[in-house]
Amino acid sequence: MAEPSSVSKTFPTLKLRFFFFIFLCFNIGIASAQLSSDFYSTTCPNVLSTIKTEVDTAVNNEARMGASLLRLHFHDCFVQGCDASILLDDTSNFTGEKTAGPNANSVRGYDVIDTIKSKVESLCPGVVSCADIVAVAARDSVVALGGTSWTVQLGRRDSTTASLSSANSDLPRPTSSLSELISDFSNKDFTAKEMVALSGSHTIGQGRCTSFRTRIYNDTNINSTFATSLQANCPSTGGDDNLSPIDTTSENSFDNSYFKNLQSQKGLFHSDQELFNGGSTDSDVNGYSSDSASFLTDFANAMVKMGNLSPLTGSSGQIRNDCKKVN
Repeated sequence: MAEPSSVSKTFPTLKLRFFFFIFLCFNIGIASAQLSSDFYSTTCPNVLSTIKTEVDTAVNNEARMGASLLRLHFHDCFVQGCDASILLDDTSNFTGEKTAGPNANSVRGYDVIDTIKSKVESLCPGVVSCADIVAVAARDSVVALGGTSWTVQLGRRDSTTASLSSANSDLPRPTSSLSELISDFSNKDFTAKEMVALSGSHTIGQGRCTSFRTRIYNDTNINSTFATSLQANCPSTGGDDNLSPIDTTSENSFDNSYFKNLQSQKGLFHSDQELFNGGSTDSDVNGYSSDSASFLTDFANAMVKMGNLSPLTGSSGQIRNDCKKVN
């Protein structure tokens, strides 16, 4: 049998080297597309201080805005990932997410994000994404209300479309059962305990009467005095937009009193009390109620994880000039 030629001998080696080269390039590409805490350190070094100044001003003017900005980040990330899709107005090509059931007449803070974006654009035009601004504003809001801090990973880009249908299907409701909550968060790769920790964000903010009316008139797992006090500002008919604190103990302080309220059957929303109603998450509520430090640590870690939900990076998406519309 004839000996293989030198070309045929080296071909397998060349082939392996080629595939290794492709593999290496592919993995370098993935690594470079990951989020990082120092993403803007050279391209926009003052972005974080600029965002913090504007958030502090907004929260000082209205404490509730801190909760609104935190919720804005959550409602963004749970729909298509953290891509600022929630900020887009409707166009002839798509209907945005602002009119979705969980968002309409409820989600707030758009104007604050617009103000921040304007300030940042004057510093570093076309550099910082709206998605990153929303993520940082959420963290700074928690800090402004006395809560914990965490390192926000940066480098997200903005979407060029939004999804009304996903906003209606993927966001938890104030009427959700425990199993529905666990499922909604599991679909985003969160454990039940992480879901409980993130629910602790209800230690700040206010709820609309229409979101808790059924609970205060129909639910049986509610403190009767608490229910009666809420009924004064939330009639059985009318007054849909009347507000009540979600955490009646310390509505403007980011602490663990939300969990203590649940132990006393003083959850404002049906979905809140579901976390402490003889089910699998009772132990988590008990733990966070007695150990504030563990709640704050778990909450911060879960927020970092949420901020990593399907970000657009690299050349995907765009850096919007105006957060309300695609370039």
